[in-house]
Amino acid sequence: MPANLSPEYKAVAAELRKTRDPSERLRCLREMLRVIPKHKGTDHLQADLKRRIHELDEELDGPKKGGTRGGPTLVVHPEGAAQVALLGAPNSGKSCLHGQLTGSAAKVGSFPLTTQYPEPGMLRHEDISFQLVDLPAVTSLHPLPWLASALQTADAALLVVDLSDPDCLEHVQHVRAQLQERRVSLVADWPLGAGDNDPHAEGEQDVFAIRLPTAIVANKADLLSAPAGDLEVFRDLEEPTYPVMLTSALTGLGLGDIGPWLFEQQGIVRVYTKAPGKPAERERPFTLRRGQTVADVARLVHRDLEHSFRFARLWGPSAQADGQQVGREHALADGDVVELHR
Repeated sequence: MPANLSPEYKAVAAELRKTRDPSERLRCLREMLRVIPKHKGTDHLQADLKRRIHELDEELDGPKKGGTRGGPTLVVHPEGAAQVALLGAPNSGKSCLHGQLTGSAAKVGSFPLTTQYPEPGMLRHEDISFQLVDLPAVTSLHPLPWLASALQTADAALLVVDLSDPDCLEHVQHVRAQLQERRVSLVADWPLGAGDNDPHAEGEQDVFAIRLPTAIVANKADLLSAPAGDLEVFRDLEEPTYPVMLTSALTGLGLGDIGPWLFEQQGIVRVYTKAPGKPAERERPFTLRRGQTVADVARLVHRDLEHSFRFARLWGPSAQADGQQVGREHALADGDVVELHR
């Protein structure tokens, strides 16, 4: 029976697709359950919504009194310019790579399945940071029912492979297949753009399907006698053709290229704000995506400001002159300085 979802439901579903904030996602899920048409054609979707609300509600509530629930969180609140998930088969070197890139204290072991829960850390690039989340190994031998929920907040993925393993191509396909069963697609196209993690690509009514732009991190290059040649063979045989970066978590090869690459491919735009008569605040820029506007900056400064400011003055790459007066729909460029006026 067709679901015949209402325009009201679809509008809230569109909100859900655009947000990465767990609290906002929970609000959208509850609203979707409230407005969804109640008939036999939506029974399965209603059950799915109730399950997701229950799981996310428990995660956001944290440990219960009396010890009825505890342990590490399974939902990592997004921070920084983008949240990037580290995925891979067992023993791909994910956790060692994560530790080198972020300085985290994630457990590293020579045995499989060392990582049991999401481990966040921050990768610094110039004056911004990317949040790298080290996730448990993806394998049919240790299925993780919560993995798709953990990926709902991610903007992209880095799929780590052990290039010295003769079966590394098979591991890539296995990880992809395991995630596809959970309605998670690792796509090769970068960037998708702001808000383009869009389940409509997987089916009009499957609002929970995830499409993550993905790059492969070919790790453990230090174990190879001719890493460049092995990388070319890997690229020739790989299908689909993801972007590939050659690295060694042990020697540091290629690690310094990951931050700049993410910055470019995610289309990050750094915008600095200033108050009238004062210098720009240069320490912590607001981060947008290419094509976003002055109105988006205003919303990041304060939700109410998006609709209450009258105009902005602009300095930087997208300004025709210093102090140019612009409206809310002006598209910003990396390095712009914005002064908002009520």
